[in-house]
Amino acid sequence: MSTTATVTANGVDTVIDAYVSTWNETDPARRRAGIARAWAEAGSYRDPLMKSDGHAGVDAMLAGVQGKFPGFVLKRTSKVDHHNGAVRFSWSLGPAAGPPIVEGVDFCALATDGRLASVVGFIDKMPA
Repeated sequence: MSTTATVTANGVDTVIDAYVSTWNETDPARRRAGIARAWAEAGSYRDPLMKSDGHAGVDAMLAGVQGKFPGFVLKRTSKVDHHNGAVRFSWSLGPAAGPPIVEGVDFCALATDGRLASVVGFIDKMPA
């Protein structure tokens, strides 16, 4: 029995759109609801600067980023590419009405239910 997620392209886009939305949602209850839609319960996040595990850990991480960068918006800047339960896309983070300050690529693994099992982020551009 395969543990790889079988998700349509539309389903993957929906999960990634929900994931991106959680980075921008400042209302804690709505952010937690978005995390539950996008992430498997035991999902993990890793990048060179941060890590988190589970819904509570992801929520705390996102609240911390929002506190450090108030008014910044995370945007998906590429199409969502996926196969065999793996996903990648590019993103940027910056002021809503200005150029991005940080840019990178996320690589994701999907759980069998199609939600995120893990996200590994790579940062391509950030201030010194």
